[in-house]
Amino acid sequence: MAIDYVKRTPGQRSSASPGHRSSKQGPAVDLQKVASLAPGLVSLYKSARHSLESAGLGDQRAAVYLVLDRSGSMRPYYKDGTVQHLAEQALGLSANLDDDGVVPVVFFSTEVDGTAEVSLDAYQHRVGALHESLGHMGRTNYHLAMQAVIDHYTASGATDPGLVIFQTDGGPTSRTAAEHVLCTAARLPLFWQFVGFGDPDSKQFDFLRKLDELPVPAKRVVDNAGFFPAGPAPRDLSDDALYRSVVSEFPSWLKAARRAGLLA
Repeated sequence: MAIDYVKRTPGQRSSASPGHRSSKQGPAVDLQKVASLAPGLVSLYKSARHSLESAGLGDQRAAVYLVLDRSGSMRPYYKDGTVQHLAEQALGLSANLDDDGVVPVVFFSTEVDGTAEVSLDAYQHRVGALHESLGHMGRTNYHLAMQAVIDHYTASGATDPGLVIFQTDGGPTSRTAAEHVLCTAARLPLFWQFVGFGDPDSKQFDFLRKLDELPVPAKRVVDNAGFFPAGPAPRDLSDDALYRSVVSEFPSWLKAARRAGLLA
């Protein structure tokens, strides 16, 4: 099942019309515009700003993607608003990095369940409504969702790198396929930040830790992935802590990607 999923290419405007600022220092969308379009995101926007500046990414531009697990065990996280909150956190980060005010979203379980977007002018209660419209919740497979992001990013004509927030609560059924796609994607300007929902000491995250530590250059040309567990109650994690974790490995990947010729 597909939902309208259109990432604006450079030079286009979203319906939010945040204004283009990529040639200037500071956030891609300014605070005044965020306060006007999405006052409920101002706090998240400021928290993301602080984390980006602390990581030396104050002037960085990037397309932010969000990939959301819809396997059956994720049901409570959709019901209690945890996944919606993550989408809002992603949008607060994206407003600092990308001037179109839009985050493409991929929902996955056994396959890609649907694709959509959240934006500064359309985000409230959106994730739950989209989730409910997608029907059956299946098993967990990463590789098709990863390929959907790759295809979308490639087709967009973007020149800035992509930062993919990939949320899941366990390892995939097809581990070989997931590792293959990640290693192949290492030649693209995409960084994959995996976020685990659940017990951080559980073996369910062993595979994600493996992906995080795949050797370079034996398996991939650069280290293009990170992983951190957000715990069994991710909403208890502060916004600052979430953002620090999401961008913690992004600066080192940017340097490696430039050295490898993946970025100008």
